[in-house]
Amino acid sequence: MKRVAVMSVALLAAATLLTGCQKEEVEKLVAPLVADVQETPEAQEMEEEKNPAIPEIDTTLSIESGARIAVVSKSKKGEFWDKVKEGMEAAVKDVNTAYGFKKEDQITMTFEGPDNEEDVESQINTLDAVIAENPSVVCLSAGDMESCQAQLEAAKENGIPVIAFDSNVSDTKLIRAFRGTDNTQIGKYAAYKLGSAIGKMGNVAVFSAQEKTQSAQERVQGFLDNIANYTDIKVVETIYSDQVDDMKEAMKEVLDKYPALDGVFCINANVSEMFLEVNKDNGENKVAMVGVDATSKQQEAIKNGQELGVLSQNPYAMGYLGVENAYRLLGGHDLDEREVNTSTHLVTKENMYSEESQRMLFSFDEIR
Repeated sequence: MKRVAVMSVALLAAATLLTGCQKEEVEKLVAPLVADVQETPEAQEMEEEKNPAIPEIDTTLSIESGARIAVVSKSKKGEFWDKVKEGMEAAVKDVNTAYGFKKEDQITMTFEGPDNEEDVESQINTLDAVIAENPSVVCLSAGDMESCQAQLEAAKENGIPVIAFDSNVSDTKLIRAFRGTDNTQIGKYAAYKLGSAIGKMGNVAVFSAQEKTQSAQERVQGFLDNIANYTDIKVVETIYSDQVDDMKEAMKEVLDKYPALDGVFCINANVSEMFLEVNKDNGENKVAMVGVDATSKQQEAIKNGQELGVLSQNPYAMGYLGVENAYRLLGGHDLDEREVNTSTHLVTKENMYSEESQRMLFSFDEIR
């Protein structure tokens, strides 16, 4: 697994260059970031298994024709969710083509969800309605990891398997699988990038999506745990969007309260784009920023030097693998893994045109 070993060395060299730390300090800092990819046979096997390459459709499986996969997303609007849907639609098309399903025999998919990720009530109502229709499989990205408990229990009682994607649920016994990002790792990489960039000292803030979302909790905690490696960096504020009346105003208040704020971590696309607008109006006191989800606005911000980097998820793969696993359940087949990490990648101005960055910025169909 030479690639991983090289990556570890590169991280160490980059951290030394950016921070001016002694080698021992940098090793202590970087260790948590590379601990998950040590050069062992087990780690190599895991890396290969979790590679989000699109799998071939296995036509040896006996599956139910005419089945319906019902997707209840955290939201149906935004570039991220568009890519998730695109991946799901591609998977449905590939399954139907591989099996030769036509007309009424085709596997179908519905994609529903609120316009706003924070509209949990609307998502729960949609989930209620979907389960009442008795679909073959449900794919769910939970806006609140606790609120859908009753609906998941109803699905189980009615023999409807559920696959979680993007954001998991609290009671994982009620789902068959999870396909999404290692969100703790996102927080780790954000802490490393931001801490290094601001010279391992100063004040930083965290701006997050709603607190009850599993992905938000893990990203924030991953960041806080790893920014603590920089003993001279203080996290002065952690703001969740569902705990304030107006997130943009809350951001402005933080900037007013801490005029010498050095950096911020924004944990998803909506919050990242919101802060870019606020930071643009902050005069000469521009704050270093690391965001999540490589939307077109964030890509432009990276090009223009307004954003240090973005942790890009792979929404296309997330969607494709969610549906690809759903079709396996249609015939009562077990899944090989309960959880699959669809990967993440730090995109910066220096590497955004690399093959790996482009693979994470665009769908697999555009590069395979």
